[in-house]
Amino acid sequence: MSEKAFDVIIIGGGPAGLTAGLYCSRAKMKTLLVEKMIMGGQVMTTTLVENYPGFPGGIDGPTLMMKFQEHCHEFGLENVSGEAESLIDKGTHKELVINGETYTAKSVVVASGAEARKLGIEKETELTGRGVSYCATCDGAFFREVPVGIVGGGDTAAEEALFLSRFASKVYLIHRRDSLRATKVVQDRLAENPKIEILWNSAVDELQSDKTGLTGVVLKNTVDGSIRELEMQGLFVAIGVTPKAEFLSEVLELDSNGYVLTDENCTTSIEGVFAAGDVRKKELKQIATAVGDGALAAIMVEKYVDCLEAGA
Repeated sequence: MSEKAFDVIIIGGGPAGLTAGLYCSRAKMKTLLVEKMIMGGQVMTTTLVENYPGFPGGIDGPTLMMKFQEHCHEFGLENVSGEAESLIDKGTHKELVINGETYTAKSVVVASGAEARKLGIEKETELTGRGVSYCATCDGAFFREVPVGIVGGGDTAAEEALFLSRFASKVYLIHRRDSLRATKVVQDRLAENPKIEILWNSAVDELQSDKTGLTGVVLKNTVDGSIRELEMQGLFVAIGVTPKAEFLSEVLELDSNGYVLTDENCTTSIEGVFAAGDVRKKELKQIATAVGDGALAAIMVEKYVDCLEAGA
């Protein structure tokens, strides 16, 4: 087997990809995991994981993901930092272009996850890193004793509002509806926090700035259309995610939202290619379900490769 030929290549280094890597490498398959960002995926931006079994009292995301990585490397998992640019089905093997170089594998696990959805308004890109952020745990500490806002209504937005209250003088939770989707326990924590104010029926219509960065936002009421200006130095966006599968749109079946379609065994529309974690269409997207996907996809890879080598 050549240096760039593998039994399986895993695209993505979040919980699903790392779990698949653990199972595959433990099964003595030559396994490569490719991740273009930071190993650990979105969990690396989570301050406290309270719903992953085995850690009473919770565990911070980066610590949990470091444990995942350490465990994988015990069994010889190889990894490379880079971007998977294309996938070509050659039947008995697949070709992947990674950082402009061609790798081959008998099987592929797509665990590329999802990325933060943007507001899609003027100045958003220009102000990213200069007041606009998509990761409160990454950037929250830069906004000490100044007012900030966070856009969204789910658990992520609510939890990040609570995190930001450790640093900011005031936290505005901006939600376009009149009720939150966040779980009740998290909503109760919001209500108990004197620094947090929820702005109902509100959407960010405009970003205001000067040469130093964000200075405020213009909010539009989603019910009556009225306008309100609000001063803030930081705006955090937590309005959901977009699956990172666009590079596969010509070869794999995706749904209308860009998620990879699979059966109950994580099998995609191409034989020998499996999908796991947040990139695949499913009802629940949690660390626990990503781990389950990764384990199942790896077992299916092992069966597929065994059949391939047996000539079945």
